[in-house]
Formats: sequence, C-alpha cells, structure tokens
Amino acid sequence: MTEKWLHEAEHLYSAVVLDALDGLGYRRQSPSLQLPGMTVRRPLVGVAKCLLWVDFAYDDPNTYDLELKAVDSIKDGEVVVCATGSSSRSGIWGELLTTAAMSHGARGVVTDGTIRDITRMTEMDFPVYAAGACALDSYSRQKVVDYDVSIELGGVSVKPGDIIVADADGVAIIPKEVEADVLSAALEKINNENEFRRAVKGGMPLVDAYTKYQVL
Repeated sequence: MTEKWLHEAEHLYSAVVLDALDGLGYRRQSPSLQLPGMTVRRPLVGVAKCLLWVDFAYDDPNTYDLELKAVDSIKDGEVVVCATGSSSRSGIWGELLTTAAMSHGARGVVTDGTIRDITRMTEMDFPVYAAGACALDSYSRQKVVDYDVSIELGGVSVKPGDIIVADADGVAIIPKEVEADVLSAALEKINNENEFRRAVKGGMPLVDAYTKYQVL
C-alpha cells in the first residue's frame, strides 16, 4: 500500500487527505503548529521515519551518536520526522544530514524544531517543513535520544510507518492502519472535485453542484 501512496504523490495534497481522515473519524491528524516549507515548496509524501530529540546543556562528545545511526538506517521513500518539543535551541537539520539522507532515498523532513543551511538544501531540491531557522549547531545543545519510536508533533501522535503528506496548507499524518481507506477516499474526493469544478465552470449553480458531488 505504501507504494500506492508514493505512486499517487503528485495528485495528493494535505487538505484532501485530511478531509478523508475526517470522514473516517480521524479529526485531529494535523499538528497544531505552523510548519511551512523552508526549502523546496512542493508537496511531500512518504513514510514516517521518527526521531526523538531533547534539549540539554552540558558538554557531550557523543551528541551525534544516535543521530548518525538514525540517518544511516533511513530507507527509500521515508520522510524524516523530528520531534523536538517545539525547541528552537539549535538547527537540528542541515546540508550534511540532507546529503546522507538523500543517499538512502529520503523524501524530505518534517520537524517542529528549527533547521539551518536552508539555501543549500533548497539548491539540493530537498523539501523540509519546519518551525523556523536557527544557525546554531546542535552539538552539546540537542540530540537524538531514540528513533523508530512513536513521537508527538504538535499534539498528534506519529508512529514509524505512518504516511506523511505535507504542503503549503499544512501537514497530514495518516495512521498506517487506515492508510488504504484514506487513500481510496482521498482519490475519490479528488475525482469528485474535478467533476464539481467542470460543472461549475460550465454554468451549474453552486447549490446543484454541491448536491450532486458532495464536495466543497
């Protein structure tokens, strides 16, 4: 099923996916944070690779240990999701991590933290959705304490293997257990929206178009 999400990536967007989730009773699947596209502003679709970060304030020569192992374990089609508790203490993601992540097939990054090397990552055509920018290095400031575990992003649980859809409107988190139903519902709504659009452009009254296609 994951392959189907990746195959349909160019057609999907966060709003229609969240509408599909609403229809299935999953009404709180978008983080309550502004996470704009900081590099390449195009939709991002992939499988969640979860990293848990913490702040700290002491000299730690092993700051990068789990971070490096986590990036080395990335698989093709994954989106790196970094939960920092909305910390802006440092730029946790940058050009060199992107270089390594891309070599493993990473699709992009979503984080409630801050990033750096934005110009270079933009030139690399690597989409990163983040809370902001910070030029400070994470060394002895923030570190990964676990990965491939459940995390929380803006009040929404994210589990390894969940589907991530991010774009200019926001971020949608699709639980793995309902990914097939969500994809089917989203594609059906996209089709209905296309029919609705054609009907309204052709002169059909809005009320009649809504009654027929049940989309808005």
